[in-house]
Amino acid sequence: MFAAAFTVQAVGALLPHLPLLLAATVASVAAEGVLHRWQRGMVTVLAKSHADLTVRHVLRDLLLVFGLLRLGEQDRETVYAPLVAGLLAFYALHCAIQALSVLVRRTRTLPVVTRNIDASALRLSPAPPVLLRRPGHRLLVFGLPSTAGLLATAATGDLRCAALGIALSLGLALMGLFDLLLWLLPSRRPAGEQEVLDWFDAWLAEYKPTVGLYFSGGASSAYQANMWLEPLAGLEGRPLIVLRERFMVQKIAATDVPIVCLPKVSTLMRLEQSTLQVLIHPSNSGKTSQILRIPTLKHTFVNHGESDKLSSCNPYAKAYDEVWVAGPAARERYALAEVGVEDKDVVEIGRPQLDAVRPYAGPPAGPRGGAADGHFTTVLYAPTWEGWDGNPGNTSVIEAGENLVRALLADPGVRLLYKPHPLTGSVDPRAGEADLLIRDLIRAANRRRTGERPAANGELARLTKELDALTSIDCRSGADQVERMLLQSTPEPGRAEAVARAARAWDEAYWASLPAWEHQVVTDVRPALYSCFNRADLLISDVSSVVSDFLASGKPYAVANTSGLPQETFREMFPTVRAATVLAPDAGGVPGLLEAVRHPEKDELVAARAELKRHLLGPDEPTSQERFNAAAQALCAAARGHRMRMAERSAAELPGQRLETATPVTEPKRGPGSERRPETEPEPATPSR
Repeated sequence: MFAAAFTVQAVGALLPHLPLLLAATVASVAAEGVLHRWQRGMVTVLAKSHADLTVRHVLRDLLLVFGLLRLGEQDRETVYAPLVAGLLAFYALHCAIQALSVLVRRTRTLPVVTRNIDASALRLSPAPPVLLRRPGHRLLVFGLPSTAGLLATAATGDLRCAALGIALSLGLALMGLFDLLLWLLPSRRPAGEQEVLDWFDAWLAEYKPTVGLYFSGGASSAYQANMWLEPLAGLEGRPLIVLRERFMVQKIAATDVPIVCLPKVSTLMRLEQSTLQVLIHPSNSGKTSQILRIPTLKHTFVNHGESDKLSSCNPYAKAYDEVWVAGPAARERYALAEVGVEDKDVVEIGRPQLDAVRPYAGPPAGPRGGAADGHFTTVLYAPTWEGWDGNPGNTSVIEAGENLVRALLADPGVRLLYKPHPLTGSVDPRAGEADLLIRDLIRAANRRRTGERPAANGELARLTKELDALTSIDCRSGADQVERMLLQSTPEPGRAEAVARAARAWDEAYWASLPAWEHQVVTDVRPALYSCFNRADLLISDVSSVVSDFLASGKPYAVANTSGLPQETFREMFPTVRAATVLAPDAGGVPGLLEAVRHPEKDELVAARAELKRHLLGPDEPTSQERFNAAAQALCAAARGHRMRMAERSAAELPGQRLETATPVTEPKRGPGSERRPETEPEPATPSR
C-alpha cells in the first residue's frame, strides 16, 4: 500500500502531474492513520525493514517539495528556499526532541523497580506525555501541519499556506523540546542510581525479608509464578517476590507481598547482605544461575506443576539445595530419572494451591445427568501444549482434539468446557489450527442449542468492576515504570482478604450468568482452572500437571493417548494415568466414559483414584499449606545455621596479632594479598549444597 502510494507520488512529482501528486500524498497520509489504528503489527514490520514512520514522513515531504519545484518556474527555487530551510529546521528539532526523550527515559529507568512498596522517597513523578516519548506518533502529529500546508500550496499556488504549516510544525516542536528540558531539571528527576541503591539497601534492612519467590521468564509464563502467590503470602515470616524482567512487575497477579525487580546482576547481589534466607523457584531460567551464586541463600525448586513428562525431572533441579514435590510419586520420579537429585534433598509438601478444589460430591444431578431432566454432564477438556521437544504425545489437540470434541458434542446431555493451554500453537502451527477448529465446532454446537438464559441482573458486571478495582491500579495508558511505582505503593490493610472475598463472589456470579446448556471456551484469566475443576463432572486432558491437580477432587478423569504406545505401556510409563480412562485418538471410548460418570456403580476406578491421589499429592493431613510452611521454616533454619558456620569459620581464619600479652586479640580480616595463615586450621564446616 505504502509502496504504491510513494511510487505514484514520485511519478506525480517527476512528470510533474498536480492531481496525481495531490492524490498520492493524501492517500499516503490516510494510510498512516489506518496503519496506526488497525494494523499495529505492520508498523513493526515496516520498522524492521528500515521504513519506519520517520523515513516515510521525510520521503513524503521531500517528494512533495520536489513536485512543487518541478511545477514552478525557474525562479521558484529561490522562492521555496526559506520553506525548505524551515522544513529542515523542523526535522532537526525532531532529532533534538528524540535525543532529549532518550535522555529523559534513561533518567527515569531506575535500577530497582518495585510494587507494593512505598518508594516515594525516590522523588517519583508522573511520566512525560506519551507523544513526546514516541518518535513516530510525535512526527506524525507535529509534522501534519507542514505536510498539509505544502499540499495546500501545491493545490492553490499560495506560498503562505506552506509557510503557515511549517511555522505551526516548528512551534509544536519547540514546545515539545522545552517541555522535555523541564523534565531534566534536578527537581523533576527521580533519584539517581546510587541513591536508589542506598534506598533499596535501607528498605531491605527495615523490612527484613525471610522467604522469597524468585522468578524470571517471558510474558506468557507469568502464570507459573502467579500460582504460588497465595501460598507464599500464607508463610510465616516476611515474604518477598524477586523478579528480573521489568515488564514482569505488571504481569504478577494481585498480591500484598512486596515485589522488587532487579534487572542487573550487580543489583541482585545486594540480596547477599540482606536477611533473606530462602528463595523458592517455580521455574528454571537462564538467569536462575545468577541468583544461585549467592552463598548466604538456600534455594528450593517447587516447579509450576507436576506431571510425568521429562520436564518435571529436569537435571537443572540438582542445582538447588532442595526440591519440594507434592507426594511420593514425584520422589520416585526423580529417583528413576537419575538426574542427580538425591533423595535426602526431596521434600514432600503437597500442593497448597489445591485447597481451592472442592472434593467429589457425587455424579451429575438427576437420574441420567442429561438434557432430558434439565441436568447436564459437565466435561472439562483441558489439553496441554505441544512442548519444546516435538513429542507427539505431549498434546492431544493435534491428533485427537477434533475427534474428542465431536464425540462430546454429539451427546445431548454434555456441556463442554474447553480450556486450552495458553501456549497452544506457540511451537507447532498445527496445534494452533486445531485449537481454532475446536472453537469453531463449539460455536456451531451452541447455535444448534436453545434454552432459557439467566436474566441479566448486572451482578456480574458489578462484581467484575469491584474485583478490577481491588486488583488493579488506575494507571493511565501512558504511565511508565516510575509512575506505576508511585501509584502501586504499599497496599491498604486487609486488601488481600477483600480480594479473596470478591474473587469468590465473582466466581459464583460468573457461572450463574451462563446457561446450564451452553458450551464454553474459557481462555481469559478468570475463571481460573481450579474454578473449572469445581464445575466439571469429568476431566479429559493429557499427561500434564492438570491431571495431578484434578485428582484432588476425586472425580473421574481421562487421558488421551496420542503417544503411539500400547495402553498398558502407556499406563506403566506415566503413573498419573493409572487411575484414568485412556482414550485413543479416535475418541471411541467417550460414550462408555460418560456412562461411567453418570452411573457411579459402573465406575471401576474409584479406589484407584483415591490411592493415586495419596501417591501423587500426599496425605490430606496436615494440610499442604502447613507442610509448605514447615518446609520453608526448616530450610530457613538451615540457611541461618549455614551463615553462622561460615561466620565462625571466617572469624577463626583471622590471624591473631603478635602481642606479648596472653589475651588473644582478633585483628582485622586479612586483605587479598596477605600471606599470613592461622597457626591451627579450624575444623571443616559441614558441607552445604
